[in-house]
Amino acid sequence: MIISIASGKGGVGKTFVSTNLALSIEEENVQFLDCDVEEPNAHIFLKPQIELIEPVNVLVPEVNENKCTYCNKCSEFCAYNAILVSPKKIVIFPELCHSCGGCSLVCTVNAIKEIPFKIGNIYKGKYQNIDLIYGELDVTRPLAVPIIKEVKKRIDKEKIVIVDCPPGASCPVIESVKGSDFVILVTEPTPFGLHDLKIAVDVISGLKIPFGVIINRSDIGNKDLWDFLERKNITLLLEIPFNRRIAEFYSNGIPVISYMPNLKEKFKILFEKIKMMVKK
Repeated sequence: MIISIASGKGGVGKTFVSTNLALSIEEENVQFLDCDVEEPNAHIFLKPQIELIEPVNVLVPEVNENKCTYCNKCSEFCAYNAILVSPKKIVIFPELCHSCGGCSLVCTVNAIKEIPFKIGNIYKGKYQNIDLIYGELDVTRPLAVPIIKEVKKRIDKEKIVIVDCPPGASCPVIESVKGSDFVILVTEPTPFGLHDLKIAVDVISGLKIPFGVIINRSDIGNKDLWDFLERKNITLLLEIPFNRRIAEFYSNGIPVISYMPNLKEKFKILFEKIKMMVKK
């Protein structure tokens, strides 16, 4: 079973939920994928022993200017402006390239070949019963989706898979939740939290993946969030009230359930509830 944890808004407790959920189901074989490749932080809480680091490359064009006729067809084809053709020079911007290979197809003189371009790394490690795999995008590299795809290629469907998604509702989120059996949407009862939750609900509903909502810091803000969930008939999975101890543990990279067994029991109940919802 693959459970993805997402949130329309950053900073609402997505990694808090995903890491503590993974640690709570200790009797299961768990695989944890951190797909928030622009700023992965699950390893801070799970503290794995890293066993393997693999580079992630994409293919970008390289032009042989001895063959090139400067016809500009490659530049005209590229929707991302990754190729600039001047009368006597070709300039490639690999950071803008989306590796579609179209430029080499439209080149009539076979002057373009594709070469590897490193955009990040994949890390693999283990902590107790949890296999952790996470991607990390190199600084200045804007392409998160290829690294997320590489992380998800390593899914072990024999295990309980927990996917910590990026915040928001853009392409990296869609790639992260794709193929999930269930999505947990984490939010907070504030105007910003509700606004971004509505967007995330539309995205997950469009993908036709079963989902439910966890409200973090549930005793702040207003009641508009509960009204929205009731109107839309969305399952409320769990409410986590604001607690200074939780904030202190989290800020120090300490899993909360290690010191709050009552919360660990709630996450165990949550997992059983999700299993029942997936079976329906």
